[in-house]
Amino acid sequence: MKGIVAILHGKLTRYNWVGFYMLEKEGERDMLVLGPFQGTMTPHTRIPLNQGICGAAASTGKTVVVDDVAADPRYLACSLETKSEIVVPVFVHGKVAGELDIDSHFLAAFGPEDRKLCERAATLLGKFLEKTS
Repeated sequence: MKGIVAILHGKLTRYNWVGFYMLEKEGERDMLVLGPFQGTMTPHTRIPLNQGICGAAASTGKTVVVDDVAADPRYLACSLETKSEIVVPVFVHGKVAGELDIDSHFLAAFGPEDRKLCERAATLLGKFLEKTS
């Protein structure tokens, strides 16, 4: 995860915050817990599945691309500079185990090629976790 985060954050200048959230049980509910990331510190280190764009992606198991976070009521504000976001679920043995979350300071920063790249990174992580779990 650290390697994926470092490459995406370091090589793609529009990717201003890159990180993984992984699902963990917290009592009776699942919680997204911040893992490796690069970018400014976020106050959102634990996100319930029913909150935010991250919660939506993990709950539905589908990639969520938001071109303008100011227009999406699900957005959990982390930075005033964030303008767009992509969240891609990570599947392990067919179940959502976490997600790759990327913020950008640019509107509509995530096109079809970005989506393919991020989904490929999430798939590679999922396959790695399947082999090591």
